[in-house]
Order: sequence, then structure tokens, then C-alpha cells
Amino acid sequence: MPAFRYTVSDVMTHTAIAIGREASYKEIVELMQEWKVSAVPVLEGEGRVVGVVSEADLLPKEEFRREEPLLPDQLEEASKAGGVLAEDLMSSPAVTVHADATLAEAARIMARKHVKRLPVVNGVGMLEGVVSRSDLLKVFLRPDEALEEEIRQAVLTELAPGVALDLSVVEGVVTVQGPLRDRALVPLLARAIRTVEGVVDVRMELDGAVSTTA
Repeated sequence: MPAFRYTVSDVMTHTAIAIGREASYKEIVELMQEWKVSAVPVLEGEGRVVGVVSEADLLPKEEFRREEPLLPDQLEEASKAGGVLAEDLMSSPAVTVHADATLAEAARIMARKHVKRLPVVNGVGMLEGVVSRSDLLKVFLRPDEALEEEIRQAVLTELAPGVALDLSVVEGVVTVQGPLRDRALVPLLARAIRTVEGVVDVRMELDGAVSTTA
């Protein structure tokens, strides 16, 4: 199996933009505009993450600038419309991730919690950096040559030693060709290749029969 697994620490931004509880609404908006970020962690003490203020937390001030009566399910969100400090606006507890989490784990947290950025914290909740959706996509910038080398060394050598298979990688798409007597290895090889960070797709073309795995 692949010998190296990328973690959040490999792609995160180590210098994170953060604010304190007393940061004002306008200060937060200006900070987001200046640094082109969609959310900022809120810290207290020596750097413990206690919440996050995102664009979604700031929008109620504009959204509820109206006189229509509120629906019951809008009350909590509307309460943020009157907030002027980070501690009033932030979502707490913060959704965070640890630096040693895999990229897949970070992606699942983002998808499940519907967030674009995650504060990266240590074991006691101290801020170490921030990881964004775009950070998680950095692995797809790996050169085809690097992907091919890793697949040969960490997958083919382990699962199909001595088998004369041709391997090519173009734009992250891996194609494996050649004879393979043990057909049970086909799905195993395909799954192992997919675990290599940066692989976009895998195409197995063995014994003349094309098999593209899902």
C-alpha cells in the first residue's frame, strides 16, 4: 500500500488570521476582505479556539434588515443580526481538525458541517493553522511523474511483484495495461492506486479487456 499519506499539516496555512472575542463587526468584515478569507477563528487566552465567525454568521445583519415578522425557525439566526462583537456573532463550539488528520477526514468534516475552512488545533485546542477546501485540492497538483513513481514503488511492487504491467499517468489519470493472470487482483490494485494522493481516476486495461473502476 502507499507508503506516504498526506495529512492536514502538509497542506494547511500555518500562519492563520484570527481575532479575539472583542473584535467588532466592521473589523471582522475588513479583515476578511483584506485577507480574502471566508471565516476567521476566535481565540481566547494564549490561543485557544473558542469559535469561528464566517460570512454566514455576518449575513443576518443584512438579511434581517426588514420589518416582516420572523418565523420560529429564524429566531436563532436573527439574533445574530444584532451582534456587534465576535463573541456575539461566532459559531461555537468551533468545528476544528487536528494537524495529523488525513485529507479525507478533513474533507468529510467540511462536507458534513457545510464549512469552507477549518481551524487546525492541537490536543488542547490551541490554534496551529487553518485548512481550506482549496488547500485540500493541492495534492492534485502533484506531477504525473511523482504519481507514477509512488504507484510503482508502493502499489505494484507490493501487490503485483514480478508482473509485467505497463503504467502511465496523464493529467492524474492512471492507466494500467498488460497481462494479469489473477483477475482477483484487479479491484485490489485499482483501490490501492486510488488511495495515492493526487490520482484523479484509474483505468484498468488488462488482457485486452477495458475495465474502468468506479
